[in-house]
Amino acid sequence: MWAVHDWDSLAWQPEAALAGAASGAFASDGPPALAPIESSEAFLTAYQDARGRLFTAEELEVAWAASVWMAAYNAMEMALLGGAPLSADALSTQAAERLRRANA
Repeated sequence: MWAVHDWDSLAWQPEAALAGAASGAFASDGPPALAPIESSEAFLTAYQDARGRLFTAEELEVAWAASVWMAAYNAMEMALLGGAPLSADALSTQAAERLRRANA
């Protein structure tokens, strides 16, 4: 990870949390949306390949938890601003599986 822009609450988190948050939001083009689970999984695999080291089991749990955290934050923010929370529907259908992967 070279830089974090505009992620005030994530900037001090461990690398796995940053990668996990990015794995949920990387596909957004415009208002934030939650990527499909398979896409997040592919993102995390590619990220680990690029860094040359696999995440530990605990780091993977952190990554999956962070993907839910960002989606929930984005849905809340859009709802407060009066916009359509694009990530809310995806979050409703994906939260249980993402949290299972986070061991939460």
